Amino acid sequence: MALVGLLCLAASSVLFRSNKQWALEQKIEAAQQARKTASPTDLEADDETPRIAPSEPRAGPVEEVEPAAPGESATPEEGGAPEPPPLTLHYDIAERRRQREAEHAPVELSAEIFRAYDIRGVIDKTLDSGVARSVGQAVGSLALERDAAPVVVARDGRLSGPYLMEGMIAGIVSTGCDVLDIGAVPTGVLYYAAHELAAGSGVMITGSHNPPDYNGFKVMVGGDTLHGDAIKGLYERIASGQLLEGAGQVTKKNVVSDYIERIAADISVEKPLKVVIDCGNGIGGVCAADALRAIGVEVLPLFDEVDGTFPNHHPDPSEPENLTDLIESVRLMDADLGLALDGDADRLGVVTLAGNIIYPDRVMMLLALDVLDRHPGATIIYDVKCTGHLPKVIAEAGGNPVMYKTGHSLIKARMKEIDSPFAGEMSGHFFFGDRWYGVDDGIYAAARLLEILGGTETPPEAILNALPTSYSTPELKVQMSEGENHDFIDAFRLTAKFEGAEVSTIDGLRADYEDGWGLVRASNTTPILVVRFDAETEEALERIKTVFRTQMLHLNSSLELPF
Repeated sequence: MALVGLLCLAASSVLFRSNKQWALEQKIEAAQQARKTASPTDLEADDETPRIAPSEPRAGPVEEVEPAAPGESATPEEGGAPEPPPLTLHYDIAERRRQREAEHAPVELSAEIFRAYDIRGVIDKTLDSGVARSVGQAVGSLALERDAAPVVVARDGRLSGPYLMEGMIAGIVSTGCDVLDIGAVPTGVLYYAAHELAAGSGVMITGSHNPPDYNGFKVMVGGDTLHGDAIKGLYERIASGQLLEGAGQVTKKNVVSDYIERIAADISVEKPLKVVIDCGNGIGGVCAADALRAIGVEVLPLFDEVDGTFPNHHPDPSEPENLTDLIESVRLMDADLGLALDGDADRLGVVTLAGNIIYPDRVMMLLALDVLDRHPGATIIYDVKCTGHLPKVIAEAGGNPVMYKTGHSLIKARMKEIDSPFAGEMSGHFFFGDRWYGVDDGIYAAARLLEILGGTETPPEAILNALPTSYSTPELKVQMSEGENHDFIDAFRLTAKFEGAEVSTIDGLRADYEDGWGLVRASNTTPILVVRFDAETEEALERIKTVFRTQMLHLNSSLELPF
């Protein structure tokens, strides 16, 4: 009877796997077919939930237009119409704005959306087109004062993107600052355009990995990504009315093909590799697969239809649950590797054919070793969430490991300060000053990783599995009310005791023991505590968890801890 039961269980398991396999194969086939047949101007949803169909990269001529009237984005002149931006929505943006304004009261500008790394808010609650226009006025004024015009503007695939982009562009040109509008593209394309086609100034309209009702702005001026006091300075400039007036011009340009050519000129893969790339219905679907094909890789795209509702899974590769379809697809397609991008494609996740998730701090080991081959003795920056093995690997290769605060804008600023050619974060941001612009670009990072893996006959699985590993957790998240997470960390630093550990408070509190470490910090993008543990043995991991759990609950017994 036991044997019969076991056989029945095995049969049901096979049936389940077959059904799941069929479903994924259908998804993969549908995604590939959609990419082949979609028109650049397809719209595959109703007016309430516009979905954007992906288009092939197209090099379009520059489009000169008249200065935008206050409150309206510039439109093309008649005759000789150039090609549209990479993605086009088939509804009247101005009309939709009027409808939204009729349905929602104007949002009052709040200082709370001006965060440590960027500006983020909830649509129609703390962020709308009017707020975007005000921020645009501040950015345009600052760019002109720093002689850093024009400003490049782009957006991701979120449903509120066109609405916010209209306000942002109107605000910038109202100061007399010119705008280069490159449409709906990944953040890496925005960075490329800001450095190659402008004076290092740009605004990326993106909610990154936040929920669909969020959106925000990443701001660069004169090559510097604004953070901290500089972000707050934009709010203060708006509040005090220190805004310039003028009539700037808007130029539209498709730069996706140029971006792909730039990557292909820098990177080529020596041996054939087959990869699955999961764009998570984020904006990476516009060009990620094409960029990797351009360097000689066979690419199988998954969920590359840009859809701001994120119907398949949330585009956050730092969450293991979001990698399930990718892992299964890599196995089904017998691919060498699986890659995952977040919503604006500035972060990268990696999985192997065997279904192993390679955490970003381990990926960073491989990337750092490659950079150190060309920059002996260089300083490599990593954030407080990375494994203790990482600095050891860097030091053993002759590099200088430096731990720093988490945050894309903070890391980029630190790279400039100490002339670092490479940096990375546990969240999947990889920053290349070596051969690139010192920015986080998930597509370029993927290409650099494939360049390394394709430069040897050793299978990618073996290379990645050979990287030092330990017993560790992913990023664990503790939900809190807005602002409560920062108050908790302030109190925890004062009350917590970690005997026998070296304590760092550079970002939250990290306690390093000889056999492992634990970290708790306040996220600067969402109201959560981020917790992570890493140790040499399972016993050490559980011991460090217990120490943190006891002290965190002692400070706040109502916490719902996921460890």
